[in-house]
Amino acid sequence: MTIQEKNIPKVLIILLAISTVIRAFLAGFHELGNDEVYYWTYALYPDWSHFDHPGMVGWMMQLFSLNLLFDSEFALRLSSVVLMTVDTWLIYLIGTQLKNKIAGLFAALLYTASLYAFVITGVFIMPDTPLMFFTLISIYLFIRYFKTKYDFPVEKQNFASLPCNISLLLAGLFAGLAMLSKYSAAFIWVGVGLFVLFYDRKELKNGYLYLSVLISALCLLPILIWNMQNDFISFTFHGDRVSLFGKPRFDYLGTELAGELLYNNPIVYILIIIALASYFRRNFQTETSVSRLLLLTALPWIGIFIYFSLTRSTLPHWSAPGVCLLIPIAGAYLASRQENMTGIYRIPGVIIAALLLLITAAGVGSFEIKTGHIQSYFASKKEVEMTSVGKGDVTLDMYGWDQMREGFAKVRDSLVARDEMQADDGIIALKWFPAANMDYYIATPLGLKLYALGDLTQIHKYYWINQYRGGLQDSRNYWFIDQSYNYYGSDNWQLQAHFEQIIPVDTFAIYRGGQIAEYIFVYKLENYRCAN
Repeated sequence: MTIQEKNIPKVLIILLAISTVIRAFLAGFHELGNDEVYYWTYALYPDWSHFDHPGMVGWMMQLFSLNLLFDSEFALRLSSVVLMTVDTWLIYLIGTQLKNKIAGLFAALLYTASLYAFVITGVFIMPDTPLMFFTLISIYLFIRYFKTKYDFPVEKQNFASLPCNISLLLAGLFAGLAMLSKYSAAFIWVGVGLFVLFYDRKELKNGYLYLSVLISALCLLPILIWNMQNDFISFTFHGDRVSLFGKPRFDYLGTELAGELLYNNPIVYILIIIALASYFRRNFQTETSVSRLLLLTALPWIGIFIYFSLTRSTLPHWSAPGVCLLIPIAGAYLASRQENMTGIYRIPGVIIAALLLLITAAGVGSFEIKTGHIQSYFASKKEVEMTSVGKGDVTLDMYGWDQMREGFAKVRDSLVARDEMQADDGIIALKWFPAANMDYYIATPLGLKLYALGDLTQIHKYYWINQYRGGLQDSRNYWFIDQSYNYYGSDNWQLQAHFEQIIPVDTFAIYRGGQIAEYIFVYKLENYRCAN
């Protein structure tokens, strides 16, 4: 497939349109996952900040759902659908600043092929959605600032124009909003700081730089206020998740690297490595200030989490924003291989392969979530106990919740009709997931209150939600809904410690693809009491 240079903007628009339509369909097609439905509680109970993350992901949900007026999966994920489209355009702009328009288009295509960009930030509603949006805007503005400044004559580079400095201030604002999305966005300022120290120390005399830093810092006030009110528990929680020193665990390192490979699309990830090797050998040319800023931001972002993975378990999406910032360099590398073309370019086969891999992965994943046929085909034919059906099948995180509500509603109506339970008796869960799933799909639609039982590390934001809802009441009865794929059992010590009796009430199945995917066990919990 060839593209004329004049048609590059048209091809970009087509890419954005197709990507948006596909992701919009996926956003409305699947039930919410564990993390997504948990972040729904951020919108349901907004606050300055939260136990796990700052508040931006909840505010995005509120904004795009009109403060939960529209409360469907599509409405809650709408910000992801919209913002990833803008992100792709921003990646294109960064690519054009790095080299030229065809480099920008190649970067946009590679970004679209990233599973992290397309699905995690573009379909799912996660803190990474606003994180990538504000990070890319900030990085683009920093690029424009430094690039415009260097376009001045040398004798005037110490004193950038006011419009140029306004770009610097706006970059600081969006960097602050990125940190309000996720703490790891601090690597934006790490990159800018390293760039200034290594390549532009004269910038240290620019008062607008310090004002930009101050603007970013002021954006963090909501996080600081909330943590001051809550004994800095959020900082303690995240501090415990990483370790600077410890016994090396190469299995953790291997998991991190394998996760980075898969999350970012293996083809894209390997291409980035090849592009970096070629760049450091000076085999192709880029705008120096742009490439330096991207590298000094991205490499520390990736490197620190690889270092953490030597001693602690990490998650691949923590480093994925850094990988995404390297995609424009991969785009520039591919563009450099066609520099002898005269206004007509060819879409490289590696980009087509990456996009086909993404489409295959998204299609297979959606098929499996809705049908379970792949897991069923490879599953052992041995008979499994009811309490273990579906165990280990992560696709059940996003399937069966509507069926569960319908089944539980029938059981509840039957006991309420016999005066064995009250219509307003709440539901108990034992961890933040599936507490949030049951809250969104079962308790809230049925007009019930859901409470999570456990310590702060187990129930997270539900520690505060329990208080908002009035807390568990002594001598009251509650419901407990157990799942075979995430089975606790009636002999769970937390339930035993708080209730006089735990009475099995009913069992029903969740069906998927014509087969039983899991069993649901409903219990009546009698006479709640605070444990000593």
